[in-house]
Amino acid sequence: MTCEKTQEMFADYLIGELDATGRADVQAHIAACAGCREDLENLTVVWAKLGVLPEEQPGDAVRSRFYAMLDDYKGKLEAEKKAARPRLADWLSFRRPAFAAAFSAFLLLVGLGAGWLLKGNRPAEGRYASLSRELQDMRQQVALSLLNQPSATERIQGIGYSTEVRNPDDSTLAALFRAVDTDPNPNVRLAAVEALYLFRDRPEVRENLVKSLAIQPYPLVQVALIDFLVEIRETRAIDALKGLIEAGELTPEVKERAEQGLKQMTA
Repeated sequence: MTCEKTQEMFADYLIGELDATGRADVQAHIAACAGCREDLENLTVVWAKLGVLPEEQPGDAVRSRFYAMLDDYKGKLEAEKKAARPRLADWLSFRRPAFAAAFSAFLLLVGLGAGWLLKGNRPAEGRYASLSRELQDMRQQVALSLLNQPSATERIQGIGYSTEVRNPDDSTLAALFRAVDTDPNPNVRLAAVEALYLFRDRPEVRENLVKSLAIQPYPLVQVALIDFLVEIRETRAIDALKGLIEAGELTPEVKERAEQGLKQMTA
C-alpha cells in the first residue's frame, strides 16, 4: 500500500472506523515506513491534545441546535457518499469538525435526557450511577491495555482514553507516570504530561511530576513539565529547577525556560 493511500486512512484509524483488514494494512505499512510512522505519531499527539480540551457547556437552545447540526451532518454524509474520498488534509479540515460537532451534541442530548430521567424517576438514579461507574471502569481498562502495546500510536490512544476518566484509579495514574518517565517515544511522554494536567489537583500527580522533571532526558518534555509545574505553582519544583540549572546539562532553550520558571516561582 502506498504512503498516500495509507495517510488517507489515518483519520479512520485513529477513531476506530477501520475494519480489521484496514487496520492491519495501516499497521503493516507504518511498521515498514518511518516517514508515515512519524506522521501518524505526530497526528495522534494532536488528537490526544484535542481530547483534553474542556467540554463546552450547553446553552438554553441546545436541543434545537442539536437537531440542526444533526440534519446538517446527515446532509454532509450524503454528499460524501457521492464525492470522491478526500485526502487526509481535507478530511481533517472538513469531516472531523462536522463529526466532532454532531457527536458532541449527541452526548449533550444524552446528558440532558439523563437529567430529565433523574428528575422524573428518582429510582433511576442508582441505575444511572451504576452504569456511569461501569463506563468509567471500561475506559480505564481500555487505556491500560493500550498503554501496554508495543506501538507508540496505540499507547497515545490509550492516553487519550485515560483523559475520559473523571476520577482515575491508582493503576491508571501509575501507567501515565510510567509513560512520562520511561516510554521510549518522546511523543508518548508528551501526551502523558498533557493528560496528567487534567488531574493536576491530585497531590500524587504533582509529586510524581516533580520527580519526573529531575530524570527527564527529552528537551520538549522537560519544557512541558516546567510549564506544567510553574503554572500550578508547585513549590516543590523549585529545588528540581535549581538542580537542573546547576547540573549544566540542559539545552539552551530548556535552560532559559527553567530560569524563567524559577524566577516566577520565587518572585
